[in-house]
Amino acid sequence: STCACVEYYGKALESLIKQVKIMSIHGKMKHKRNKIFTEFRKLPGGILVCTDVMARGIDIPEVHWVLQYDPPSSASAFVHRCGRTARIGNVGSALVFLLPMEESYVSFLSINQKCPMQEMKPQTNVLDLLPKLQSMALADRAVFEKGMKAFVSYVQAYAKHECNLIFRIKDLDFASLAKGFALLKMPKMPELRGKCFPDFTPVTVNTDSISFKDKNREKQRQKQLEQQR
Repeated sequence: STCACVEYYGKALESLIKQVKIMSIHGKMKHKRNKIFTEFRKLPGGILVCTDVMARGIDIPEVHWVLQYDPPSSASAFVHRCGRTARIGNVGSALVFLLPMEESYVSFLSINQKCPMQEMKPQTNVLDLLPKLQSMALADRAVFEKGMKAFVSYVQAYAKHECNLIFRIKDLDFASLAKGFALLKMPKMPELRGKCFPDFTPVTVNTDSISFKDKNREKQRQKQLEQQR
C-alpha cells in the first residue's frame, strides 16, 4: 500500500529468499523506475515488490502470481492488479490477503467489479521468519527504521482506505500488526496515543543503541546525538 512498505519488505525478502532475484519499485523512485522495470522484464524469473505504480499500463511477460498483501484502496485497482498475470492467453493466479474482519470485501468485489473469488486455505507448516527479521533490525538501524516507517505508513494508508466501512482502523489489532512487521517496539504516532498493548512485548534492548551498518550514516547519527546532548 505504501512506498515505505515496499522498501521494508523488499529488503526483508532479499535476506530471506536466496537464489531468487528480488527487485523493488514505487512511485518515489522517479529516475530509477524505468531502469528497474526494464531489468525485471528481462529476467527469466524473480519477485517484484511494488505499489500500485505497477497496477496498470505495463506488460511483464509470464507473471505466474500476483500477491496482493494489502487490498487496494479502490475496487478497480484490484482488477488491474490481477490483470498483470494470465495475459494474452496465458494462465496465472492472483491472491489477496484478508483478515477475518475484512471478508465482506469478497462480496463487495463480486458486486462492484463482477469479480468472483474463491478462498485459498492457509498454508500449513509455515516457517516463522519474524525472529530473523528482528535480528536484522537489531544488527542494522537502517532495517529497524525501515520497519517503523513501514508500520506507520501502513496504518495511515489503512485509515484512508476507500472502503472504510469494511476496512475500519478501529478494528485493527495493532499488537498483532506490529508483530507481523517484526517491530522491536511500538512507534509513537497519533493513532496509538493512549492505547495499551499487553499482547506486544518490546525488546529489552535500548533501540537508541542500534547503529547503522553504513559507517557514514552512523558517523552522522553520532554527530547529531552529540549535538542533542
